[in-house]
Parts: sequence; C-alpha cells; structure tokens
Amino acid sequence: MALLISQPGQAQFMAYGVKRNKKETCVGFSSSPNLVKTRVGRKQGHKVIVAATATEATVLPTKPLTKEDLVGYFASGCKPKEEWRIGTEHEKFGFQLRTLCPITYEQIEELLNDVAAIFGWDKIMEGDNLIGLEKGKQSISLEGGGQLELSGAPVKTLHETYAEIRSHLCQVKAVARKMGIGFLGIGFQPKGGLKDMPTMPKPHQEILAGYLAKVGPLGIDTLRRTCTVQVNLDYSSEADMIRKFRASLALQPIATALFANSPFAEGNPNGYLSLRSHFWTDHDKSRTGMLPFVFDDSFGFERYVDYALDVPMVYVYRKKKYIDSAGMSFRDFMAGKLPCLPGELPTLNDWENHLRTLYPEVRMKTYLEMRGADAGPLAMLCALPAFWVGLLYDEVSLQNVLDLIADWTMEEREMLRNKVPKTGLKTPFRDGRLSHVAEDVVKWAKDGLEKRGFKESGFLDEVAEVVKTGVTPAEKLLEMHQGKWGQCVDPVFHELLY
Repeated sequence: MALLISQPGQAQFMAYGVKRNKKETCVGFSSSPNLVKTRVGRKQGHKVIVAATATEATVLPTKPLTKEDLVGYFASGCKPKEEWRIGTEHEKFGFQLRTLCPITYEQIEELLNDVAAIFGWDKIMEGDNLIGLEKGKQSISLEGGGQLELSGAPVKTLHETYAEIRSHLCQVKAVARKMGIGFLGIGFQPKGGLKDMPTMPKPHQEILAGYLAKVGPLGIDTLRRTCTVQVNLDYSSEADMIRKFRASLALQPIATALFANSPFAEGNPNGYLSLRSHFWTDHDKSRTGMLPFVFDDSFGFERYVDYALDVPMVYVYRKKKYIDSAGMSFRDFMAGKLPCLPGELPTLNDWENHLRTLYPEVRMKTYLEMRGADAGPLAMLCALPAFWVGLLYDEVSLQNVLDLIADWTMEEREMLRNKVPKTGLKTPFRDGRLSHVAEDVVKWAKDGLEKRGFKESGFLDEVAEVVKTGVTPAEKLLEMHQGKWGQCVDPVFHELLY
C-alpha cells in the first residue's frame, strides 16, 4: 500500500526544525507505509534496498508541531484538476496449488527474489528479511497473513491501470506456477483458519496484532484473512475534498454490495456476502466506521485532524526500530509527554505513520482512499477505480450523488454499513431496495467516465451486469457452491485463480 500523491513543501518541514531527507520521500499513491530507502548494493541487475514500513525524519524537531502544521499536511494534497491521478491497490491470497493451503513466508521470499531477478524490481529489506519490491512508482508489499499487494503508480487513465495490474499478475504468475503456487482474487480466505495463516517478519504488524487482540475480537482476522481493492483519488481544495469525502463515504455501502466477494470461511458459506466488510465492523471502533462528523457543517481539514488526534496510537518509529505506543495519545506526543518517549516531540513523519493506522471506510491522507470493496478477478479490480473515478472526477456526476444523499440520515448510513455485508443489493432502503439506488449511481459513474473522453466506460461493464441482474459476485459463487460444486468450496480456488 505505498506511494503518496504529494508531500508537504520543504518550508513546512523547516518551520519547526525538521529537514526531510530526499531519500526518504516516495512519490505517488499509498495506503500503506512509506518506504525509508537507502541503496546498499546491487545484485543480479537490481538494487537491494534497506527499508522500513514507516518514515522517520533525519533531524528531530526543535519545537512542537502545531495543529496548523497538521492541517497544512492535508492541505498540501490540493492540486488542480489536470494533475488529478488514479492510484489502485489490490491484495491477493497465495496458496499451494496441490493442497490449497496458504503459502509460507519462505515461499513468498523465494517468489519475490525471483520476480526481482527476472523482471528487474528492487528488493526491499527489513533487517535480514525481504518484505517487498519496488519498481519506479509501483511497489509490492506483504500484508499480515502474507497477502501480496500491488500498490500502483499514479496514472492518468484506467487503461494504464489495467495494463499495470495485468503486467503485475503476469509477472507473478510466471514465477508462481513454477513453484506450484497460485493467487486467489477473493475478499476473505475461503478455507484456511486464522491458525493456518502465516505471519510476516514485520515488527509493526506484531505490535498491531497485539493491540487488536485487546480492542476488537475480529481485528487480527482483518489483518491476516482479508483482501481488498482500493483506489486513491485527488482533490483540488478543501471544499472539493469535503464534497468528495461525503459522496464517497455515503456510497461506500453500495460499493461494498456491488463488489461483495467473500461468502466463504473455513470451507463453508459464512452467512455473509462480504465477510471482509462485516469483520471491519468488529475491529477497533475508535479507528473504523462511517465517520458521522464528515457530514457536519464544521467538517474540513481541521475536523479530520481532531478526529485523528483522538484515535489511540499504535507505534512510533525511531532509529529503525518500532516502539509500542498502543493506546497512547498523539496529543500527549505533541506536548512532549508520550510515556514511551518522554520529552521527545513528533515530526510530520510520525503524523503520517499515525494516519496509516486509521481504517475508516474512506481515509484521508493527502488524497482520499476508498476502502469498502472486496478483492476480485481482474475485471473487478479495474471496475473499482472506474466506479469512483466516474463519480468523483466528473462535476455533474458528483453533484448528482450529493443531491441523492442530501437527506440521508446518520441512522440510514449506519444501517446500510451494517446490513449490506449480509444482504448486499437486496438491503431494504426507504421505499425499495439498495439495488434501485445502485442503478442510478452506476449510470452516473458511466456518464462521468464517458465525459472524460478516454473511452473508459467499458471498465464498468462487470458492475453494470451486477446491477442489471441484481446478483453480486458472492451470490454467483454461492449458486455454484450449491449446484455444480456439490457444496464443496475447493473449486473457488480454480474459479478465482488469477
């Protein structure tokens, strides 16, 4: 989940005594931590990179961060429409073709080594462990259960998104098949239990897992047994951010329904269309959810800062080590009163790291991140950015959404968030079903894409079919499970094999 659209200007950093090392800045989109990079050598034609999953300033601040600094961080993401880009991320489960069991870290390490050697990716190391790859503005990283994630470069069109994902899958498959490994496009591990999932040698995930075990019974499952597809999109101003945040947050349950693709768990139907989405409702509630304050008149960059300041911290990164700060306050950190680092003040890097531990349905960094969809096959991976680009990057489509949701109540939005994972497009809403709303929304998304002039509307065909039939990807899988699969879940590994 790496790569940021933009970074705060150097003047902002110097204002409080931090000089940011250019080697520590990644360019592009990201929903996962930045990579702190230092070239340490070359091998087989590619670089070996020393990395950490958190950023760290080279010089500690001489005076405290202010709220204005934090607001300025979000404001630094504003850019004119002609510079808006699309950043797509997707995760997938690796499994052994013969046994269908999850692959081990050792197998992942071998695969990454071979992809780097054959296709010229740079290796990202954390200590002695290979934890990812990087090439240009793309990165490959590992989630808590070994899910392999591609974080794409910021691109202008959906055709570039398609080419990028397809190239990545072809490269991974070229190596994986020789190893007897496959990759699965689904939102929740369909067969393996939590005890079957491998753990990754990433210290920050160990801290996060320990924290989640205390605050949300299903939190570790979201870390190790779920896969998603996400898109990161730009805003031009605070007012533009507000409009896009409200529109996308209100419609996130519709995206969850359209892309629902996780109906199995531990070898059986689990009672949900999107178990992945349901599990996020039982995560740490202080850092997840539908953020009702986004619809308040007072909402803006500063209000999101206040929200983020009140979410408990998870870790601090210092001297290439993670320090457990779970449950501590960033407000105390700003006052030099963080118990684990008494007297030390935070940098904007610490703020960035903290923001990455927030998981609402829409997340703001220096861009907006759509987080409500299950992973799926290639066509659906491209349909997700198409859906949101068509709605949010076209003024008429965006206004249509805002008019639609103008009188939706907080209770209705919460109801949709809670019921959609189970009932999908059939969820009752006002005088009909959610499918009736989805019809209009998908039409607006298609209209928005057509007006962009890049001939991108075809990327919505799969979603348009879901709306037309009222049958979600999960319901198709359940129908096959009850029919030609003979109530066996194993065939899903072939059906959704990349």
